[in-house]
Amino acid sequence: MKFPSKSQLQQFFNVLNKKERVLFSLFLFLFFLSLTFSLYFLYLEHTKVIPDFGETIVEGTTESIQTLNPLFTFTQPEKDIAELLLSPLFEIKGNEVLPKLAEKLEILDGGKTFKVKLKDKIFWEDGKEITADDVEFTVSLMQDSEVKSPQRLDWLGVEVEKLSDKEILFKLREPSVSFLKNLTLRPIPKHQFQGISRSNFLLATQNLFLLSSGPYKIENIKEKENKIEAVSLIRNERYFGEFPKIVRIVFLKFDNENELKRSAKEGIVDAFLLKERENFSKFQSFEIYLPRYFALFLNLKSKILKDEKVRSAILFSVDKKRILKENFGETKNVESPLLENTEFKFNFDLKEAEKILEEAGFEKAENGLREKKAKETVFEFKKNLKIGDKGEDVKKLQECLSKFEEIYPSKEVSGFFGLETKRAVILFQEKFKDEILTPFNLEKGNGEVKEKTREKLNQVCFQEEKETIPLKVSLVTVKEKIAQRTAQIIKENLEKIGFQVDFKIFEPEKIKEILQKKDYDLLIFGQMYDRILDPFIFWHSLQAEEILNLSNLEDEKIDDLLINQRKEFDFQKRKEILKNFEKELFQKKCVYFLYNIPVFYYLSQKIKGFSGENFNSLEDRFSQVEQWYIKEKRTF
Repeated sequence: MKFPSKSQLQQFFNVLNKKERVLFSLFLFLFFLSLTFSLYFLYLEHTKVIPDFGETIVEGTTESIQTLNPLFTFTQPEKDIAELLLSPLFEIKGNEVLPKLAEKLEILDGGKTFKVKLKDKIFWEDGKEITADDVEFTVSLMQDSEVKSPQRLDWLGVEVEKLSDKEILFKLREPSVSFLKNLTLRPIPKHQFQGISRSNFLLATQNLFLLSSGPYKIENIKEKENKIEAVSLIRNERYFGEFPKIVRIVFLKFDNENELKRSAKEGIVDAFLLKERENFSKFQSFEIYLPRYFALFLNLKSKILKDEKVRSAILFSVDKKRILKENFGETKNVESPLLENTEFKFNFDLKEAEKILEEAGFEKAENGLREKKAKETVFEFKKNLKIGDKGEDVKKLQECLSKFEEIYPSKEVSGFFGLETKRAVILFQEKFKDEILTPFNLEKGNGEVKEKTREKLNQVCFQEEKETIPLKVSLVTVKEKIAQRTAQIIKENLEKIGFQVDFKIFEPEKIKEILQKKDYDLLIFGQMYDRILDPFIFWHSLQAEEILNLSNLEDEKIDDLLINQRKEFDFQKRKEILKNFEKELFQKKCVYFLYNIPVFYYLSQKIKGFSGENFNSLEDRFSQVEQWYIKEKRTF
């Protein structure tokens, strides 16, 4: 079939009248429009949108940047940049240890030895291969007291042995599941730092211009008056992992939070962290919950709180529903040190709290405050005694028995536990048989001073009348909105049941001194796990004299459980041990777990691919930065 020539087409239009030409043109236009749309929808149907490479993200911060070396990083932007510059051996996600620079992990000798194999063909940005030498060198720096790394304590006692260019051993004195967090180590390049004097290591300029093993590398650093104003990162072409879509990330320093917020509203900043929720148009907000809890800690070394009944009354007076309601949207309920729901709880009940205080001997005075007629112990039997023993405790025993002429008529205080003392102890046990013998279904005493006999001796012999004791406690917290609001609610309820509460608020920089001295009865404060949920540092007796054991808890059974959970690498078995620890801890009535507070991360709506779940630290928000993107394209 022959297509009409140009002249023939012109003749076609000449034979049409005006109305016919208009209609023909309209139909021809509609035909091509329909064809265009059909082709467009066909294109959409057979293509998909995928992330494309390009664009820059500006991250705003109010914190200073002084170093980028992970051996010394302290502020959040320093940690964030180190996350982007240097890859770790492994990363921890939930209960999984996932390889990054490393290819394989073997746990040997029951958890005392960790064998790590590095991946092949992984390089620093200058093209040199990353080897076990870099790992060994980095650990040696952290262990060296001259270098002054804050991470030194985590590596003390760890022996490092290089097996080959790609294999390395970490040897511990005792098994420790907590050591897994050490394997998130970010090695630094030995060939860049090995010539630096260790005594001057902290001041080395290389700490700001590290060679990268991560998805980004240093592009430039802008300073003004010897203070860093901006750090620009650009993609690292030698990165072994997935190539990031975002070309550049710039960290921009602001003098204060108001400036940061203003710059966000003006479109200068694309991302930033805040401690409180606010509304920003064109921004999406994410709640980041770190592995931590805030709790009411009861100081077991406090004189007034040594009485378990007083502690019980305090725990029954905590109105958690009200605390969560008045902090709605700013807190998440926490019930346990394991950061999960638990069957062990203290229900809010002021009537029960008052009943317990009455049983403890605290009576309400006319002013509504409670007080107790107290007896002060001037001596206390703490160890078992038997025939043949001698010493100060035996002298005190004989002094006590001398108060009962029918039991110990000679009243001899020799310090030696002989037959006469034994006979006197038997008579004492039988005199108070209801409290000493009956609980064990015994009729006759045995002459040995054990727990029940000690309790009665302490009660009848070494107490003296003292002035009335007011039911008074100090309640301490840090100057922070939610903590203060929570403390006020607890204070109000304690006062309702007759407590006198000395409420003290301290600035964050002052609270450390209070914690060191344990200068409080009650404390509202937070504790955070470091990648591995290991309650040892917060609750073991060895920590009682340290800052972190805030309740001053000392208990052998809990100590054993905390040690055993560190030795167990089977997840389910370790969980069982931790559940037993949880049960024992609640029985001590020394803490009330309250809530967790989120940190809010604001991202421009143009940024896609961010996931705000399962973070062990704030810098973990960059752990999946390869998935972030702004630009898009279609592909078949």
